[in-house]
Amino acid sequence: MSTTSRPSASIYTASGSTAFVSYDAVQSLPEVWAQTARQFGQLVALQDPHGKPEVSLTYADLYAAIQVFAAGLQSLGVAMGDRIALFSDNSPRWFIADQGIMAAGGVNVVRSSQADRDELVYIFENSGSSGLVVENLATLKRLRPGLGDRPLKFVVLLSDETPPADDSLNVLSFAQLNDLGTAHAYRPVQQTRDMLATLIYTSGTSGRPKGVMLNHGNLLFEIAGACQVVTPQAGERVLSLLPSWHAYERTFEYFVLSQGCTQIYTSIRHIKADLKAYRPQYMVGVPRIWESIYEGVQKQFREQPPSRQKLVNFFLTNSQRYIKARRTVYGLDLENLTPSLTEKLLAALQMILLTPVHGLGDRLVYRKIREATGGQVNFLVSGGGSLAKHLDDFYEIIGVDILQGYGLTETSPIASVRHPKRNLRGTSGPPLVQTEIRIVDLETRQPLPAGQKGLILIRGPQIMQGYYQNPEATSKAIDPDGWFDSGDLGWVTPQGDLTITGRAKDTIVLTNGENIEPQPIEDACIRSAYVDQIMVVGQDQKMLGALIVPNVDALDQWAASQNYRLVLPADAPPDLALSHSTGLPNATPIELEGPEIQTLFRQELNREVKNRPGYRPDDRIGTFRLILEPFSIENGMLTQTLKIRRPVVTTRYESMIDGMFTLS
Repeated sequence: MSTTSRPSASIYTASGSTAFVSYDAVQSLPEVWAQTARQFGQLVALQDPHGKPEVSLTYADLYAAIQVFAAGLQSLGVAMGDRIALFSDNSPRWFIADQGIMAAGGVNVVRSSQADRDELVYIFENSGSSGLVVENLATLKRLRPGLGDRPLKFVVLLSDETPPADDSLNVLSFAQLNDLGTAHAYRPVQQTRDMLATLIYTSGTSGRPKGVMLNHGNLLFEIAGACQVVTPQAGERVLSLLPSWHAYERTFEYFVLSQGCTQIYTSIRHIKADLKAYRPQYMVGVPRIWESIYEGVQKQFREQPPSRQKLVNFFLTNSQRYIKARRTVYGLDLENLTPSLTEKLLAALQMILLTPVHGLGDRLVYRKIREATGGQVNFLVSGGGSLAKHLDDFYEIIGVDILQGYGLTETSPIASVRHPKRNLRGTSGPPLVQTEIRIVDLETRQPLPAGQKGLILIRGPQIMQGYYQNPEATSKAIDPDGWFDSGDLGWVTPQGDLTITGRAKDTIVLTNGENIEPQPIEDACIRSAYVDQIMVVGQDQKMLGALIVPNVDALDQWAASQNYRLVLPADAPPDLALSHSTGLPNATPIELEGPEIQTLFRQELNREVKNRPGYRPDDRIGTFRLILEPFSIENGMLTQTLKIRRPVVTTRYESMIDGMFTLS
């Protein structure tokens, strides 16, 4: 994709025609499935091997199921523009309900069934939903007290449970709705691209969720834009892990299904086995998922005999040099995008010399790692946060391409993404077709030239209609010229590739006036084998601090190697198992707050922070605390896309944070 269209030096856009062959022929998303049914009818569209019972739907089956669901809703009185709340999680029935609501002319209002009850009730009320589709009876029972006497035409369960006979609500099971749909012929509705398709309430990291209004044109544009980047082949397999209701996973699903792929549902519990069993060509995920796979590999390395570890490190070190040289040769080194002829020649020579070593490393080490992903991955797609440099390097070394993208729910969500033929590591790639990105000064809002960091503004066909029933928030987010304020900080290369450096509101200001972006420092620190999760703090302090969730297994293994016996505090989570140092009865006992472990973490943090590009003294982490409860969705400290809710964590550990700076 070229970046030839540039209205000014500060606007970066990609141009080109859409590759989705039927893009001009459809006006609404449900129309796509009629075409896929004709083109891919007997290919498997959706497969849920963990459903009870297992589910496998062809494209013909899927299209028929969507129409029956839509007809059932129409028989219950759903009309054009009605909002229908859909509170459920990943399954083929979720997709049927999602597209069935749209096919009936409704606007679905989506959220996880696991979300907080008060949040779900707020979303239901704020959206003005007249119908409710929920995952099961347990979800309905949890919501029931909050629904009160609000007008509600019906409730549909996506389960096969028998609806309660004594409930005043009109509750139907999935089968009962389908019976209605079979008895009432589906009535096609005429929709246009500017009609509202869905409300996605932002999970965010703080505050009340806002309803992002996405129309059919927004969603169809994402399909067409993705086709400019890659074109999957019919029948190729896609593993689905992220929440289907989330904009990121959702539009990726629409894209791959529009191309005739087979989508297989998995979960955190089953992903390792499913990668090997189903050998997917594609998968979309967030940095935390790629980090967990990386850490699993590192754990296996640590458990090898010293001689084997030395050999693996030899290959990794030389392969790192190899990919660095290769990037220089092809002009894909973010730190040197315009190498001289001499630099290219020297890099080419180094590539030639290192190719045998890299190839041997591939045969002896990297190929086995790829087998853990099924061995047939064409590429992984990463979004929902920046990808740490060491992860980008690692996956390139082992021969698994990651295409990092960028966007928000408000941008449907993809605004930019790396391309297979020009995978510039360290960036989020060029803008999608017809999309403009502008970098402006935070204070003056004046455009900045390439290479300078500032606030990211986005304009294009994927920008939301606005926030539902919130014109004030909408006007703050989108200016009169159509530029959306992302709230993110970044810069662009002269070729138009976007690099994300953090969130404007996450910036930490020290007492010396220095502005510090925590994300790049956190990305550097998790390179350490002993750091599982980290959140940098320090607003209005003399130096930075950090809350660290340690990798207890790696820490226990280190302790054993030093003839120490790790002792966890009495309030440690019961699932933390120590399998290395506990078998050393004569070892010296040490605690997390003891000088041995504190020194270890001090050395690790200092090394990783100093080794990151652009290091400056103010980046140093001066004080830290180790905590054993991981940040998770369940305890409210992670969003659904596994980003840290900084305000929540700060409030939870307020006294600890205050204490670390008081004593430092």
